[in-house]
Amino acid sequence: MSVVKFTKEHEWVRVEGDIGTVGITEHAQEQLGDLVFVELPEAGRKIAKGDEAAVVESVKAASEVYSPVSGEVTEVNGTLADDPAQVNSDAMGTGWFFKIKISDSNELDALMDENGYRTYLAEAE
Repeated sequence: MSVVKFTKEHEWVRVEGDIGTVGITEHAQEQLGDLVFVELPEAGRKIAKGDEAAVVESVKAASEVYSPVSGEVTEVNGTLADDPAQVNSDAMGTGWFFKIKISDSNELDALMDENGYRTYLAEAE
C-alpha cells in the first residue's frame, strides 16, 4: 500500500516500502503554466531533505523542485526530457520526476497528508 505526503513547497512523495516517487502537485503545475523543460537529478545522487533536486521551466518561470525526504536517487523519469508537458497533464501520475530510496522514514512525519495539504492551500489563498 502506498502513502502520499506533501510539502509546503508543493512537492509530493508516494511512499511504497522504502522507495519514494517524487513530483510536483497539481497546484504547482497550474501556477507554473505549460512546462517546456525539466532537469532531473542523476541516478545514484544522494540528496538531503529540502535540497534542490530538480528544476522545471515553464513559459512563465523557472522553479526548483526540492526533495521531500533524504536518500539516494534510484530512478528518474527520462520521458520528461522529451515530453515535459506530462507534468501538466498528469502531475501525480506519469509526470513524476524521480524515485528515491528513503534513508530516514521519520522525515515523512513532518510532511502533510492530502487533507492537510488541501487545508494548507485553502489557508494560503
